[in-house]
Amino acid sequence: METSPIPVVTAQTAPFEDQRPGTNGLRRKTAVFEGKKNYLQNYIQSLLSSIDLRDRQGCTMVVGSDGRYFSRAAIEVIVQMAAANGIGRLVIGLNGLLSTPAVSCIIRKIKAIGGIILTASHNPGGPGGDFGIKFNVANGGPSTDTVMERISQVSRTLEEYAICPDLRIDLSRVGRQEFDLENKFKPFRVEIVDSVEVYLQMLRNIFDFSAIKSLLTGPDQLKIHIDAMNGVMGPYVRRILCDELGAPANSAVNCVPLEDFGGRPPEPNLTYATSLVDAMKGGEFGFGAAFDADGDRYMILGENGFFVNPSDSVAVIAANLSNIPYFRQHGARGFARSMATSAALDRVAKAMKLALYETPTGWRYFGNLMDSGRCSLCGEESFGTGSDHIREKDGLWSVLAWLSITAARKQGVEQIVREHWARFGRNYFCRFDYEGLDPRATFYLMRDLETVISDKAFSSQKFAVGDHVYSVEKAENFEYIDPVDGTVARNQGLRIIFTDSSRLVFRMSGSGGGTGATIRIYAESFERDPERHSRETQVVLGPLIAIALKISNIHERTGRRGPNIIT
Repeated sequence: METSPIPVVTAQTAPFEDQRPGTNGLRRKTAVFEGKKNYLQNYIQSLLSSIDLRDRQGCTMVVGSDGRYFSRAAIEVIVQMAAANGIGRLVIGLNGLLSTPAVSCIIRKIKAIGGIILTASHNPGGPGGDFGIKFNVANGGPSTDTVMERISQVSRTLEEYAICPDLRIDLSRVGRQEFDLENKFKPFRVEIVDSVEVYLQMLRNIFDFSAIKSLLTGPDQLKIHIDAMNGVMGPYVRRILCDELGAPANSAVNCVPLEDFGGRPPEPNLTYATSLVDAMKGGEFGFGAAFDADGDRYMILGENGFFVNPSDSVAVIAANLSNIPYFRQHGARGFARSMATSAALDRVAKAMKLALYETPTGWRYFGNLMDSGRCSLCGEESFGTGSDHIREKDGLWSVLAWLSITAARKQGVEQIVREHWARFGRNYFCRFDYEGLDPRATFYLMRDLETVISDKAFSSQKFAVGDHVYSVEKAENFEYIDPVDGTVARNQGLRIIFTDSSRLVFRMSGSGGGTGATIRIYAESFERDPERHSRETQVVLGPLIAIALKISNIHERTGRRGPNIIT
């Protein structure tokens, strides 16, 4: 029996004032997306309408999620609206699952116009957690400021959206599904693809899998412990590290994606990945790693729980690129880091006579550098590292890079890091996160702090803390001029640089779920002397933190006694 075409419906709506995407897309409490009538539909329509109609008609888009609560319901709406808005083909991961790096990989491989990723990264999931929608553009990377502004402009005046409410897809079956729509000449196509395969093929062409497999299975087998934190990375860890590279099945834990990530924030740090930390402290394993919900962030631990600071991690990888076949073939053209990330990478770049770019926080700034051939490796202090193989930070790529270095050097994680410090010096680094602050109080705190550090007298100020004296060399609100297209990004964080290269950075974060504001304070101090490389980070940076608390008055002005998280 011939089925009739699926109708395209135009539904009336009213605009929302809070749908301008931030650094990581639009993040809100799940209840906002689920409970506010048309909130999800409005944003998806704004996103689709921001693409020029001529480019949108018949184009291909990728859709994936980290598996958090509300993802399946949202994917159904996205499919229905994509069909109604002229998208020709959607490529979706099996059961709706695709890691953020995999989405970037697939966009680039099939030359899609972009991709929609349903994730709130390391933020909690479940009905009481956070939900997010991120749009990656044709280079596979996050939306530029221009794209985000277009989406915002559409959202502020939106009066209707197009949808095919009768369209239903099966996310549980790999293969092609086609639908005839009213007033459409060509059928709308949905392709459900294996979540891991395309990404795995890419990694095979980057790393020496046989060398890593020998490391994990040989007579001197490295015992690893990998925590997928019940996010999207479970299937990737099982398929790539266990099935492909031979790690025992019990090397990987928490590999079943759960809508609430097992009731804990899927954040790979010392605060939330405690089961990994405890397992590594036992001394049974030589290498440990954890991933966030969507697989772009990671944490590395060595034997006995030795913690690799993310700023050190990207620097160590940079110094050992020759151990990765991809870089032996393509070479390295330059490095980049966010301004808040420590300067450890700068020292490697200088030794290798390569350019170092200092950007605002946000992976989109790295994309321009990579697209123009200026940058091969980049990283952020927020547990993100990546290279020009895609246009996203990539947690599993970073873990395979570490395993490649370990295999080539035949050393453990701690020895590799300590030899790196001996060669380049150690950048002691930490971050204090003050979360859930009153947005108004936060705005005035940052405004007043900028007034203080912008005063001419501040540039010659000295701070004495104990037997330490810190002399200010430079203080400013960081501004970035893109070397590729000349665009300017202002107000990217307040930073104070001292004459001994120590730094303090104050920055408001845009990665929350809409429940209050977050201020992050970063402290950094450089130590050349290897005899002083084993000191406690908080002891070394204590005087700088004291200065930060004094000049910002953050405890007095927020009513807090301390930060929520220290990393």
